[in-house]
Amino acid sequence: MSIYVGNLSYSVTQDSLTETFGEYGTVRRVQLPTDRETGRLRGFAFVEMGTDAEETAAIEALDGAEWMGRDLKVNKAKPREDRGSSGGSWGNKSNSSRRY
Repeated sequence: MSIYVGNLSYSVTQDSLTETFGEYGTVRRVQLPTDRETGRLRGFAFVEMGTDAEETAAIEALDGAEWMGRDLKVNKAKPREDRGSSGGSWGNKSNSSRRY
């Protein structure tokens, strides 16, 4: 399980997140997603802790805390939704079975 960390400063680094969350236990991994087009950080991250107890301690301590000039939003990450393909037949004009 991992932790979602939102409302991050765009100047955050993996090292700064590792250091901050490391105060609550072992940090296994930090992911900082970037925008595909610009390469700029997207303002959120995912942090994996060593145990559920460490994860809970980090969430309780850091949710709503001010860090790097921002109030953090910290909670259990939800599983990623399957977005499927490109939305079915959007823009597909060759669908002959469609009735209007």
